[in-house]
Amino acid sequence: MTILLPSESGEPRAYVPRREAVSYAAKLPLRSRVVYSAAHVVADPLYASTDAPAVVDWDATLAFRRHLWAHGLGVAEAMDTAQRGMGLGWAGAAELIRRSSAEARSVGGQIVCGVGTDQLTGAATLGEVVDAYEEQLALVEEAGAQPVLMASRALAAVAKGPVDYLAVYERLLRQSTDRVILHWLGPMFDPALTGYWGSTDLDAATETFLDVIAAQPDKVDGIKVSLLDAGREIALRRRLPEGVRCYTGDDFNYPELIEGDEQGFSHALLGIFDPVAPLAASAVSSLDTGDTAGFRSVLDPTVELSRHLFQAPTRFYKTGVVLLAWLAGHQSHFTMVGGLQSARSLPHLAKAYELADRVGLFPDPALAEDRMRRLLTLHGVDA
Repeated sequence: MTILLPSESGEPRAYVPRREAVSYAAKLPLRSRVVYSAAHVVADPLYASTDAPAVVDWDATLAFRRHLWAHGLGVAEAMDTAQRGMGLGWAGAAELIRRSSAEARSVGGQIVCGVGTDQLTGAATLGEVVDAYEEQLALVEEAGAQPVLMASRALAAVAKGPVDYLAVYERLLRQSTDRVILHWLGPMFDPALTGYWGSTDLDAATETFLDVIAAQPDKVDGIKVSLLDAGREIALRRRLPEGVRCYTGDDFNYPELIEGDEQGFSHALLGIFDPVAPLAASAVSSLDTGDTAGFRSVLDPTVELSRHLFQAPTRFYKTGVVLLAWLAGHQSHFTMVGGLQSARSLPHLAKAYELADRVGLFPDPALAEDRMRRLLTLHGVDA
């Protein structure tokens, strides 16, 4: 039986969904790479309020994290995949960090949590940026999670140049009790981060970034690089001090970056590993045994899906991530905090369904097909 999916031109095209699920096995724990999935939050679709748009369904949200841990992946919590700064405010993020960190302890799951400055509203001084970072850093450490120092919109707005970045990060690293992950999120993910590290020249920005690490390498577990530029990530990776990891955040080129070369490899902290967690675990498990061909045979086919989800405007990739969670049966609805389910077109969502089905992403293909048909019907499309 076929399903008629709308194309970008508006014309319907017939697609034949797979009938049988694909099973992806992994030998746990994963050993050769440290692998984190930046996890999304599940909204409460029954809550209506004009003053609190971000209401989280905690049971479904934590259940999804248990799904990730069961596949051997770590959870990167309260990152931008969780709509941090795009519907989920600091109060919601703080509660998410507390609950997920407690859940991680209860099941023995690995977790890192985002530290930012999103409690600030409006213009801020450099001192206020530092205070906001320190408040969030303290909460993450109190929750028992490893911090990820996220790029700050407020710092990008107030910093006068590289010296300000060096001063802010020097202070944060000096007072952190745990080794942290530094996060460089490119403007394709968030335009407000244009010119981060004090320059729009990426070569100059890279030098400042490396200076931050070189000042206190013992406080830096690793860096997460989300610039969608494999060559730049590799060059940066090769200049890191010994013991400092590179976690790829490149949702376009991750198989080659994780596989690596004769001079090293990247670990992973990826938004695409939210929907493709079983495939990611299976691939890395193959890499653990030295089976690079098996690793690539599983992970390479997911790249077309990832590039589709993360196409410009890249910051709306979260819509596709939540769609796939709904189609896969991880949540009962396709609703997002702040109404962001409307951020992508119906043809875009239809293509995401097709690409995910082709790689065998859905544990119940019939359920996914039924839900996709219902979504199309809701929008007036006879599938």
